[in-house]
Amino acid sequence: MTPHIAPRLIDIPYAFARKSGVVLLNGTDTGRLAVAMREGGDPRVLLEVRRHLAQSFDIEFVDAAQFDRHLSDHYAMDGSAAAVAGTLAVGADELDMLASDLPTADDLLDSADDAPAIRLINGIIAEAARQGVSDIHIEPYETGLVVRMRIDGVLRETLRMPPHVAPVVVSRIKVMARLDIAERRVPQDGRIGLTLGGKLLDVRVSTLPSRAGERVVLRILDKENAGISLDVLGMTGAADRIFREALAEPNGIILVTGPTGSGKTTTLYAGLRNLNDGSRNILTVEDPVEYAIEGVGQTQVNPKVGLTFAAGLRAILRQDPDVVMVGEIRDRETSEIAVQASLTGHLVLSTVHTNDAVGAITRMRDMKVEPFLLASTLRAVVAQRLVRRLCQHCREPHQADKSASALLGFDPGTIVYQAKGCGECNGTGYKGRIGVFEAIRVDDTIRRLINDGGDESLIARHAFLNAPNLGSAARALVRDGQTTAEEAIRISRRDAMDVPDEVLGDA
Repeated sequence: MTPHIAPRLIDIPYAFARKSGVVLLNGTDTGRLAVAMREGGDPRVLLEVRRHLAQSFDIEFVDAAQFDRHLSDHYAMDGSAAAVAGTLAVGADELDMLASDLPTADDLLDSADDAPAIRLINGIIAEAARQGVSDIHIEPYETGLVVRMRIDGVLRETLRMPPHVAPVVVSRIKVMARLDIAERRVPQDGRIGLTLGGKLLDVRVSTLPSRAGERVVLRILDKENAGISLDVLGMTGAADRIFREALAEPNGIILVTGPTGSGKTTTLYAGLRNLNDGSRNILTVEDPVEYAIEGVGQTQVNPKVGLTFAAGLRAILRQDPDVVMVGEIRDRETSEIAVQASLTGHLVLSTVHTNDAVGAITRMRDMKVEPFLLASTLRAVVAQRLVRRLCQHCREPHQADKSASALLGFDPGTIVYQAKGCGECNGTGYKGRIGVFEAIRVDDTIRRLINDGGDESLIARHAFLNAPNLGSAARALVRDGQTTAEEAIRISRRDAMDVPDEVLGDA
């Protein structure tokens, strides 16, 4: 018999269900409504449920753990939340009004529904998606609950609420992400799927216990970014040529390096999209899988069951791959398997956390990869950063000051652009971000330097003889009016600026 799905028009309000220990089961084999009741609950609550539902139902007694699972499954991203998420488009000012309508924790438990909390949370996410926010930080303090959003890499406070609403907001987010609402002592991770104005969003949720409550960070992943190609990545000149040449190799290792949030995964996905022509078996192991790519087999690591990067990489090598992407090489075991995979005819793409392209070579050697193996397998290393792009509607030309000119190597009086602020950029002077890249192609000379244990300065001197490093690439963006001198200085070391001006022509 087909299980009966309880109509969502007949339901128990979430706050009442959680407080009283009763939840409507999503499906039963009898075709009748069924209610799960938590052990130790007050049986008199069932009379109130009977009055509210206006029909009879079966009763199933469950322990606390089972009840929490039923509660999360039944109310996670329920119909009302999805409807609000799909239609709500609020401005920043209206978020304050939504927050002021949110009752206290005690009031919410007695309320007929959870509309205020749902509308507030989805209003925050909708506003973040409209502004192109990458992360939402929900931070409880003794003085209040603060909501900050990261726009173009910079955190800004957008909302402040009374401290007593923190448990309400955090609990509702955990239900939407199918997390354990009863567990507040350990960090948890989950996901929320949303559709906003026809745009698919994947919201990654992370909770962390803190002194004043649980902190929550929502990372918004726009699934449209999964389709980004090399042509719109922003990589130009020598870096673009080196990366494309390395992708055309039949085997070897290609590394993309940079700090967290510098766009490494987007670059790798663009490379995979370039290779994904249907003639290759492309497999990945990631932590987590950020974007789904049609035609690519993607595996998410799960250390709890022993599926680490190394174990996942070892397993997918038995799946007859042509191209393998490893989310990150972070230990000796993963690096050794990656090297062996490249030696057996596979093209391996991965990331490492280093400050520049040459540092990735040193990092691999630190993970005890034999120099002769590294020299024979490494094809290219790309390092990248993201800088804020000047708003083209309101940028203003001015003469670079002495300190900026000295740091960037500009002649005194050089005309550059600075941020002003207008309605197009919400008064910030910046709109969007642009990538800054440097790339090293491992040729015979660099191969010999790696094999001989040459230091970073020797490798860099040859690698950037006719190609821009991060500093000179950033300097070229300043000259072109794409970003400011302050942004270029922020992502560049002083010695990285010391590249002849003639190299800028290839940037």
